[in-house]
Amino acid sequence: MASLQFWKPGTAGPGSNLDRATETEENIVPSAPTSSSLSLQAARERLPIFKHRQKLLYAVENHGVVILVGQTGSGKTTQLPQYLYEAGWAAEGNRIACTQPRRVAATSVANRVAAEVGTILGDEVGYTIRFEDVSDKERTRILYMTDGMLFRETLVDPLLSKYSVIMIDEAHERSIYTDLLLGVLKKIRRKRPSLRLVVSSATLDATAFLEYFTAGNSPDEATIVSLEGRAYPVEIAYLQEPVPDYVQKAAEVVWGIHMQQTPGDILVFLSGRDEIERCLELLAELLPTLPRNAKRLVLLALHAGLTTEEQLRVFEPAEKGSRKVIVSTNIAEASVTIEGIKFVVDSGFVKIRTYNPTNAMSSLTTTPISQASATQRAGRAGRTAPGVCYRLYTQRAYEALQPTTPPEITRTDLTTPILQLKSLGIDDLMKFEWVSSPPAESVLRALEGLVHAGMIGEDGRLTVVGEKVAECPVEVNIARMLFASKDYKCGEEILTIAAMTAIQDVFVIPEGAAGALAELERRKFTAEEGDHLTLLNGTVPSHQPFYTSLTTQCLAYNAFTRYGRSSSWCKAHALSFRAMSRAVSIRSQLKKYMQRFGLPLDSCEGDAKRLRKCLVTGYWRNVARWMADGTYRAVLHVHPHSVLFTRKPRSGWVIFHEMEETKKTQIRILTEIEPDWLLEHGHKYYDKHSGASVASQ
Repeated sequence: MASLQFWKPGTAGPGSNLDRATETEENIVPSAPTSSSLSLQAARERLPIFKHRQKLLYAVENHGVVILVGQTGSGKTTQLPQYLYEAGWAAEGNRIACTQPRRVAATSVANRVAAEVGTILGDEVGYTIRFEDVSDKERTRILYMTDGMLFRETLVDPLLSKYSVIMIDEAHERSIYTDLLLGVLKKIRRKRPSLRLVVSSATLDATAFLEYFTAGNSPDEATIVSLEGRAYPVEIAYLQEPVPDYVQKAAEVVWGIHMQQTPGDILVFLSGRDEIERCLELLAELLPTLPRNAKRLVLLALHAGLTTEEQLRVFEPAEKGSRKVIVSTNIAEASVTIEGIKFVVDSGFVKIRTYNPTNAMSSLTTTPISQASATQRAGRAGRTAPGVCYRLYTQRAYEALQPTTPPEITRTDLTTPILQLKSLGIDDLMKFEWVSSPPAESVLRALEGLVHAGMIGEDGRLTVVGEKVAECPVEVNIARMLFASKDYKCGEEILTIAAMTAIQDVFVIPEGAAGALAELERRKFTAEEGDHLTLLNGTVPSHQPFYTSLTTQCLAYNAFTRYGRSSSWCKAHALSFRAMSRAVSIRSQLKKYMQRFGLPLDSCEGDAKRLRKCLVTGYWRNVARWMADGTYRAVLHVHPHSVLFTRKPRSGWVIFHEMEETKKTQIRILTEIEPDWLLEHGHKYYDKHSGASVASQ
């Protein structure tokens, strides 16, 4: 593989098809010593936000909403909650909350702030993300959390009475729960004016948010405070011509950078886990060819499927004589700062979930990023020192990108959010003050689905079951299966399935000969009915024979906790120890909800038919019918890792957990069902034309 050559701006480098342009971030300051060479306090005082401390505290004191605009690196995420804490906003048992769109940001920032405050993480400073709470109800004063967790807290405490200040960080990402929180917090402010809000972002349309919060309120309700950032110059290199395989090209660029021996770590942006693993494999194959005097290359992944501990590894400094290469999804675009990054390799793609309200299907689609995201990614290279961003697309392609990413609320299934809004007493959705109004059809389909599922009554209000389901930290379809398990007497198995579908990639199937052996191990767990039951079968102890009967499968989960809690055991049976351990934790927490709602933990005692009927109560909208060409209706392809990838279901019908769109549309985690169950155990609506009750699919 040819090494990457550097060249002056405006000229083509030898041996490369990258064409470099120069893009300088705003508010550039001269190079300065890194924070590692200073004490924590001195490092805090060097941040641009420090000289604005009094101005910020004054703004929070005198305005209900402060819209904080600051470049990446200004210190807003770590410092403002500390300023508020030091100024007494956490006195008398109050808390200061700071929300993040992603859990890796919440956990990493909480770690940093705990070190600066001089406390143990989980004491005065803590974090809470889905299925993981590292905080203390009595002692924690600064709490970092995902926006979804704070929104869920409003279901229990509608006025968020324990919080004095709430900071909504990275608002420019416009996640669905960021938008919902802003709407709910505006409503809370009218009933509880003592609550202060800070809406913060590196790239935010401040005027639009100012107009949103002042609409219907006093002009003094909100104010804008701008901070200069601490950004360094970032040079941008474009491809002269598009490439057919940007993952392969990313590996080539990384190797070229490394072979030049220029200091600095490398951050690569790819769209998903599969691409990340392939890129790391390509680089791993090259490691034996490194010259003896070359720096060691440390390869790290960063994506949502990793545990908190694995994600935090990317923040550890590279050892002497080595260079970190972090291959990440877009979770590294904002919020988190990884020290030492000087090179960014941007694929130009991101995987986002989109929802089609016409067929009520969600899909995970790989799409080009926006110009705003491209700017954010480039900024990662100029966070702590001057850097270079290699864009694996042409400058013309960049200019054709959308300016910003559409808000998530315009492209997502609103079933769960609307159920939660109803739970808050917001029954008239037309009067809710949306930051961006969702598509009318998405709202209509969500309401229809909730009515069919028995969550909303004919009066438009939540049913008793709907109120309980709204509190569960899982999607509506999974929650409904948990409640239906009482009727089908399969609570133990459904609880395990709910936990197992919340994680990714239970089975580890590598490439080559090792993959063939791993596939043989995986087949030992296979349940012919499909993937959901196979997940139950994924933890049979190695000293027992493998059975296909569901009785053994249902005992399997307990077997993992009793015999299989070791990485070596999991490795020997092609299982991910990380994934299985996380499933144990999730199942334990979901079990508390079942006990709280009085749902029995009965076992179906090997009755696979009864269990599959219960699955239909949750997946009734995710139904596909097998076609003669080997695909399913609407040209859906089975994911290669599915048990049903090479086998036609006897009934011709399946339910599936989710749909993912890459080069073709694939459905994941399938289970065979009988079509009659859609009428008997799914949901029905009344057909005005025929007068018959028919399945909703």
